[in-house]
Amino acid sequence: MRAVFMGTPDYAAATLKAMISAGHDICAVFCQPDKPVGRKRVLTPPPVKVCAEENSLTVFQPETLRDGAATEILKELNPDIIVVVAYGKILPKEILDIPRFGCVNAHASLLPKYRGASPIQWAIVNGESVTGVTTMYMDEGMDTGDILETVSVDIKPEETAEQLFYRLSIISAELTVLTLNKIEKGTIKSRPQPSDGASYAPIIKKEMARLDFNKTADELHNAVRGYYSWPCAFFELSGKRIKVIASRVGAATDKPAGTVVKADDELVIACGGGTTLRLLEVQPEGGRVMTSKQMLCGNKIEPGTVIEG
Repeated sequence: MRAVFMGTPDYAAATLKAMISAGHDICAVFCQPDKPVGRKRVLTPPPVKVCAEENSLTVFQPETLRDGAATEILKELNPDIIVVVAYGKILPKEILDIPRFGCVNAHASLLPKYRGASPIQWAIVNGESVTGVTTMYMDEGMDTGDILETVSVDIKPEETAEQLFYRLSIISAELTVLTLNKIEKGTIKSRPQPSDGASYAPIIKKEMARLDFNKTADELHNAVRGYYSWPCAFFELSGKRIKVIASRVGAATDKPAGTVVKADDELVIACGGGTTLRLLEVQPEGGRVMTSKQMLCGNKIEPGTVIEG
């Protein structure tokens, strides 16, 4: 099939590579515009663009899909199908209607759970033990189209969002190629999404990652895992922001939530429900990632100190 691919990050690049390897005729690639990265704000192309250019594919990076320009480009390309993976833009109806086989999206959840922008992070933050990938026909709704194929995946107990991103990117790539093959052969069977069990995974914002020690240690540990490696869970102490890179649930305590229970070879903080959170790796504001013991060597924190939420 003659395909247009739309995607932006590393996660999507895995699918583009798989489609190339499978021999699909990719007539163009759409991705987000280059963005400034790092302290020096160096203009950097997204991973999908890098992959496309390495394979001599034509790349388009429109600022918007709603001014008609992208629609005209796509009409001229006349693809049989448009494949969308983590593109970051909503396709208007005039684009959805262009390809004869429709537009197919690979979404990193078991729909209808976790529709929206950040399904991997929210699955971990919310303590899910199972997630997956769903391919679907796209419609005008937010991840509401008919389901094509699904794969379920167990979330490992200490797995971070970054680690799960990588695992699901490979699974998503394989599932997308399988879905395209079935569409091309005419053997695909779609089914409407059930109305029950729908939930949404909104865009992650930095302030969402602030740790509230009134929550239980399990909830906070899930937040540490789910917000890694961006934006990273954090708390503030003496006006300084400290990111929590890795943690574990500790022993029970009778100390009030937010109280520093231990601060010698590791930092342990009381949480809601009589639980504690052990901070294994942290990153003080303006500093590097280190063990909590290393941080405490240069920044003494007395047991009994209360960390405000």
